[in-house]
Amino acid sequence: MSFKFDVLKNSDKSAARAGILQTPHGEIPTPVFMPVGTQATVKTLSRDELFAIDAKIILSNTYHLYLRPGHELVAEMGGLHRFMNWPRPLLTDSGGFQVFSLGPLRKIDEEGVTFKSHLDGSSHRFTPESVMKVEEKLGADIIMAFDECAPYPSEYDYTRAALNRTHRWAARCLEAHNKYGKPDQQALFGIVQGGFFQDLREESVRFLTQELDFPGYSLGGLSVGEPKDIFYETMAYTAPLMPKEKPLYVMGVGSPEDLLEGILNGVDMFDCVLPTRIARNGACIVKEGRVNLRNATLARDPGPIMEGCGCYTCQNHSRAYLRHLFRTEEILGLRLASIHNVYFLVDLMRQARQAIFEDCFEEFRLEFLANFRIIPHEIRAKNREARAANHRK
Repeated sequence: MSFKFDVLKNSDKSAARAGILQTPHGEIPTPVFMPVGTQATVKTLSRDELFAIDAKIILSNTYHLYLRPGHELVAEMGGLHRFMNWPRPLLTDSGGFQVFSLGPLRKIDEEGVTFKSHLDGSSHRFTPESVMKVEEKLGADIIMAFDECAPYPSEYDYTRAALNRTHRWAARCLEAHNKYGKPDQQALFGIVQGGFFQDLREESVRFLTQELDFPGYSLGGLSVGEPKDIFYETMAYTAPLMPKEKPLYVMGVGSPEDLLEGILNGVDMFDCVLPTRIARNGACIVKEGRVNLRNATLARDPGPIMEGCGCYTCQNHSRAYLRHLFRTEEILGLRLASIHNVYFLVDLMRQARQAIFEDCFEEFRLEFLANFRIIPHEIRAKNREARAANHRK
């Protein structure tokens, strides 16, 4: 199999580690942040810009690509790598989170989920076997099992039922992948669920690692709206239970402080839409927290978004110019802010990896957090509610 994971360096002070993930389309140094290209594109960024940022792997979404342009068309065009002209590694999620987020537009049973498209209301059905077929057609290097992600908050009984179903579906995904898929070309990751109940998380780890054998694992159902302390606590007691010889992935995590907390607990892979999403609203991540490019105080600021940043935007444009672009609603502003934010997170992973090799990751993390202003969970929740309200309008 052309998929291999080697841990090159372990921290003596924590579970942080640096490794190499070998895939059919190249090596991925870990820890790694994966920019999200939901519909076969990282929003507003070209392939060459992602090369310049040195993104090693990007993620695409099975649900969205299934709906359009369709997995059969992507396969006809030579697979997702050729379709989007991306020669480096790709990961596709299973679409489970998106399907279960549809609420009244979906109906679940033991065999799978029937749902209506958010685009045109047409009816569709996902089963573990059909999702494996879709992901095989898309052709990513790493693919995810079809799971049920319990929302936050959820009662214990519902979370247990979702967990049991996730386990049964994981077994079906693995069987279908090994029998009809391309296990020598695609690595199927299992997804640990269990909500925020420690006994359920531990049960999920035991089942997926002892009863089934996946080449990698993800901690699913995190960063779904829960307070940060609950997120950190759940990750802290679950991550140590995972197989040390296999890559560990936490889905949907992209805030700098969360990435560093994940690395501290031995997580190797992360993804999130955060850098491009907040960029479209004029927000840029810097060492001190965030900068609002719409702020009037930047009107005559000749400096870059962040001093010392090596991204194209900071090397070539001022805060004053970027504020002008956002005030005039020029698309270039969104692109330049996105370049900076994605670069910041990719480079943060590079710095963290180097710190692990130099036996100073814990010091690096504490120094970073000492200067970084974290946005409280309550403010983030209000921001999400405001965005949802605007979207409904």
